[in-house]
Amino acid sequence: MKIPALIVGLLAAAGAAEAMAIEEPRYEVLAEQEGWELRRYAPTLVAEVEVEADFEEAGSRAFRTLAGYIFGKNTRDEKIGMTAPVSQQAAGERIGMTAPVTQQAREGRHVIAFMMPARYTAETLPAPVDPRIVLRELPARLVAVRGYSGRWTAEGYQENEARLMTALDAAGLVPAGAPTWARFNSPYSLWFLRRNEVQVTLAEESPGLRPLLAAGPR
Repeated sequence: MKIPALIVGLLAAAGAAEAMAIEEPRYEVLAEQEGWELRRYAPTLVAEVEVEADFEEAGSRAFRTLAGYIFGKNTRDEKIGMTAPVSQQAAGERIGMTAPVTQQAREGRHVIAFMMPARYTAETLPAPVDPRIVLRELPARLVAVRGYSGRWTAEGYQENEARLMTALDAAGLVPAGAPTWARFNSPYSLWFLRRNEVQVTLAEESPGLRPLLAAGPR
């Protein structure tokens, strides 16, 4: 994957500090299953941009725009701390503003999002100067998550997405949004040490949810 020079420079700084703690969205593990776990996430603010690119290039295409926002291209010229993960989801027609989204994928378009630090609220987060960037609050949500390591490839993601979706179907859990790809490391991380996740928001009324919650975490 080709990475623009600006992205290389910005992520070099992030990569150098990768051993340091980087803020992530708050969540509670409710249940653990073979190969995946169930989490309850707190409300999360995100800055997101939609790009036209293939799966493996979308993150690089969007990073320059979003990095500009957190490095000061906003209405307060304020630097916003870097967080993890960077999420990627197929773009499409959004239905409503809860769940986080239910959508029909549009081929070749993806929404890339940066999570905002928890110290911000919708009222205190500075507005982006670039009109392509959208600020949005994801509500508290129930999410199934499958973690995996490895290179950032469409093949690797699709394999793990398929495994998670098969497991959810077997458990009687109903997706309430499109799957999301979450990446937690810089491109300088060794491929076998990279932390990646497939995340799927679930319907609260899923028939298999009660017995799963009763079992609790291991």
